[in-house]
Amino acid sequence: MIRNYLKIGWRNLTKNRSYAFINIFGLSLGIACSIVIFTIVKYHLGFDNFHENKDRIYRVVTEWHDDEPGTSEAVPSPVGRAFRSEFTFAEKTARVISYNDALVVMDAGSDRKKFKEESGIAYAEPEFFDIMHFPLLKGNQQNFLSTPNSAAITEKLAKKYFGTEDPMGKTIRINNKTDFIVKGILKDLPNNTDFREEIYLSYQNLIDQSKWLAADSNWGGVYSGSHCFILLKQNATPAQANQALAQLVKKNYTGRDANVWHFRLQELSDIHFNPDFNGSANKKYLWAFTLIGLFLIITACVNFINLATAQALNRSKEVGIRKVLGSMPKQLFWQFIAETALITFFALLLAIVIAVVSMPFVNQLFKSNMSLQLLQNPPLWIFLLVTGVVVTFLSGSYPGLVLARFQPVMALKSRLSQKHIGGFSLRRILVVTQFAISQMLIIGTIVIASQMHFSKNTDMGFTKEAIISLPIPITDKVKMNTLRTRLSGVAGVEKISLCFQPPASGSNNSTGIRYENRAEDEHWSINVKNADADYLSTFGLKLVAGRNFFPSDSAREILVNETFVKKLNIKSPQEVIGKRISINGGSTVAPIAGVVKDFHNYSFHSEISALCILPDNSNYRTCAIKVNMKNLQPAMAAMEKIWNETYPDYLYSYEFLDERIARFYEGDTMTLKLIEAFAIIAIIIGSLGLYGLVSFMAVRKTKEIGVRKVLGADLKDILWLFGKEFTRLLLLAFVIAAPIAWWAMSQYLQEYKNRISLHPGIFLLAIAATFLIAAFTVGYRSVKAAAANPVTSLRTE
Repeated sequence: MIRNYLKIGWRNLTKNRSYAFINIFGLSLGIACSIVIFTIVKYHLGFDNFHENKDRIYRVVTEWHDDEPGTSEAVPSPVGRAFRSEFTFAEKTARVISYNDALVVMDAGSDRKKFKEESGIAYAEPEFFDIMHFPLLKGNQQNFLSTPNSAAITEKLAKKYFGTEDPMGKTIRINNKTDFIVKGILKDLPNNTDFREEIYLSYQNLIDQSKWLAADSNWGGVYSGSHCFILLKQNATPAQANQALAQLVKKNYTGRDANVWHFRLQELSDIHFNPDFNGSANKKYLWAFTLIGLFLIITACVNFINLATAQALNRSKEVGIRKVLGSMPKQLFWQFIAETALITFFALLLAIVIAVVSMPFVNQLFKSNMSLQLLQNPPLWIFLLVTGVVVTFLSGSYPGLVLARFQPVMALKSRLSQKHIGGFSLRRILVVTQFAISQMLIIGTIVIASQMHFSKNTDMGFTKEAIISLPIPITDKVKMNTLRTRLSGVAGVEKISLCFQPPASGSNNSTGIRYENRAEDEHWSINVKNADADYLSTFGLKLVAGRNFFPSDSAREILVNETFVKKLNIKSPQEVIGKRISINGGSTVAPIAGVVKDFHNYSFHSEISALCILPDNSNYRTCAIKVNMKNLQPAMAAMEKIWNETYPDYLYSYEFLDERIARFYEGDTMTLKLIEAFAIIAIIIGSLGLYGLVSFMAVRKTKEIGVRKVLGADLKDILWLFGKEFTRLLLLAFVIAAPIAWWAMSQYLQEYKNRISLHPGIFLLAIAATFLIAAFTVGYRSVKAAAANPVTSLRTE
């Protein structure tokens, strides 16, 4: 019986090829999108799931409960030591201090190899590898980072540095400062981990990188790369550890600080998704993509139901004959389900092909290495099986019931009409659903694109164009000044500043601050930027009160921003000039020389924070160079030559500041491109269905059109005959889509502290776009119908 059903189904598909093509192609697009989304969601939900004790692994994070609450994934470096020595909740505790970028140098006789590792380096305590499951291919798991000057590198880097030689015992030099002996080879990191460092160094050598962090005594400052990980004992709970951390605050902080500073545990599974702690993904977006994938499948199913119920009239005689010959309604129903299953099967095959072809583009967009792994991915096959069954019954049930209830006498006499298939009202609902989904996606695309344009082009309060950020070694202050002096003489170089980081940066230092003449408990956190006296002129920062500090190698004077003044509840910036402030636990005390106009020191996702700018040449890591773009190429060549002469042991690398800031919005750009793709696919699916539906209407109305033309109807009358119904449905869809899209986009924009407004023009543009697409689709087929010779259509009457 099933074989017969499939045979009949195949015969009907080959007989109605355009109908089959529209359904198969439409379903395959919807299913292909759902496969890609399933792969993306599965990839992100699997981040760091491979660790053996993942349910007991936590990271200690910082929260500031102040007038302006703040969070950080980092903690003061003494937290890990105190937690290990004072509490018994942890089976293992490990501190990891990471730094972006690293220069790796190897001496091989006369051949000196230099590599820049953008994944950075991490100074890690040995217990880190007892907490995390990063398998060691070579070396002793118990002690490979327990001695000074020991290092572990990944298998990939071992091949890169040493080729076929055994890397164990070989020496690598980090940042031209410290030699490390390779004592461990780690298995290459999986793609779905947030721990991207491929070089781990003994924590005992941290003093070579930062004396401040290595001192292990500063509770008042947080460096964004300073992390502490905990493996809780099996009988311990996070609540117990959080209570212990609260006691740690009371012991090490006084006055208002004891109420402001909070430490708590963050689950390993939350690290990848929590935007408050610099998570690289957002679960809300994953669920939104899942919903979009569902919408696209529904849109494709709507096409099928619409076309199948419309096509039912053309199959009325076939159904009538089958019923006269004894076919039962349930047999007709299952025959149509079999046809639908056949269409779904071909759609699934085509969807897999489309998904496989699409994955390289998806990986390029996400900078990942996701794969469908068709032969080794049982969850995907289960997903495809469930999708196939659901689509088959969702798409085939209603048309099957419509066919099964035809009266044989009326079917054989061709007296069936729209009312007998009971589908006209349903088809209206389904078309409205398609239009609504398309309009919601179009509105989402417009809003996200508008916010991206706003973020990338709105003034951040400083100059970001034509500025080169050149990382510099901090080992030799004499060479640092030599570089600045020589670069200043290059034609095309307009301004130069030595600093820790540009005004807006993902890497920032924070510390506690105490303002003169305030009570002891008036103590809060502030962002610190170390820079020389040319910082303001290089980046175009404006003073609103006071003056710039005088050139100096250390903090004799300090600049603050307007937000700093506002946090003090002082009305005039002039009032703070000359007042002394204390930072870094009292190790730095200096007067305020000037107040800088507010600028954005993070992306537009964050509010402008209180900050201070002070000179400290021991912490300069960047040479910022403002150039004349007209003389860029000769200037760049001269700069590289000067660099190589000044720092022959270091690699020359640079980046333009505007490109660096654009990376703040990489995640949003990915979201935009995905939404754009899904919106286009939804429009294609909807347009295919609309074209098929109008084609069916044109065939059913052939004689009506002929009569109208004989009676004097012109082209616009025929177009209106087809278009008026869809215009009403489009407007109804907009009424449904607009409030849903407004709510969803309002939630999206809440993630930006500086954002666009949802004005009516966005929604009008969306409905106009939908109307034009629908008008083109309906109009194209309607014109063909209107151009037909009425004599031909009326000849049989």
